[in-house]
Amino acid sequence: MLRDNIEPRSMPPHDLPDLRAIPPDLVTPPMLDADPAPGRRVRQTLPEYRHTQVHHALYLPTDWAPGGRFPVLVEYAGNGGYRNEYGDESHGVVEGSNLGYGISGGEGFLWLCLPFVGADGANQTQWWGDIEATCDYCRQAVRFVCVEYGGDAERVILCGFSRGAMACGYVGLHDDATAALWCGFVAYSHWDGADERFAYTGSDWASAQERLKRLDGRPAFICHEGGTTATEAYLRSTRIEAPFTFMDTGFRNHNDAWVLRDCPARRALREWVAGVVGRRALGYNHLSVEA
Repeated sequence: MLRDNIEPRSMPPHDLPDLRAIPPDLVTPPMLDADPAPGRRVRQTLPEYRHTQVHHALYLPTDWAPGGRFPVLVEYAGNGGYRNEYGDESHGVVEGSNLGYGISGGEGFLWLCLPFVGADGANQTQWWGDIEATCDYCRQAVRFVCVEYGGDAERVILCGFSRGAMACGYVGLHDDATAALWCGFVAYSHWDGADERFAYTGSDWASAQERLKRLDGRPAFICHEGGTTATEAYLRSTRIEAPFTFMDTGFRNHNDAWVLRDCPARRALREWVAGVVGRRALGYNHLSVEA
């Protein structure tokens, strides 16, 4: 059975700083019911789902122009219904995600926040929904933004927070076709199969290891509040080799808003992403949209 509102495995020390002590230098754009445009984040539904309530959020960077080729950040949100003692919340909705905007600063990347597709024809705010439908929507949406908005299919990174971090493996590596989409992974707080308290279908060690094999040597940036020791130990136990990068966010919060602040973890994450997609420098201002 799935258990909701579970705190991170290794609770960070109370004396770690709260992220709210650092003023944000970015504000995530709201999701609008509007046509896509540079610097605008909009609600969209794939044509095949137009008779349902399923939808995603798409952000076009401020430097977007027709004919350009842009790397793509694809993101999954955490579970809804979450709140902890520090006031950190997750509502499980596509518009609640922050990682992609914090990584890009709003420039140089398409940012696509995807739903977990429920059997009721709506976005699922807790856990996976219909996993086959979720994976189908994922594949279609990535193709759609690459064709319609100039996404570079060779430079697509999958990101996620909490439930979304586990989705990097559970959804992103669920099958060969879905796994083939990504050039790298950013998982903030958790990894598929690493915490036995999350008892979803296929969360057992053997099943998660089969998914992890589809990583096939691609890089993953894994970060967590309070350290990544448990996840590192789990990944070592699988004996599957890949270029993993581990990072402590430096905050006590189970909250992806740390990427909206200038901090060492965000700088390291941006540098890692720049290397994966072939950018030429840390930070993305004034860079060509071509590789």
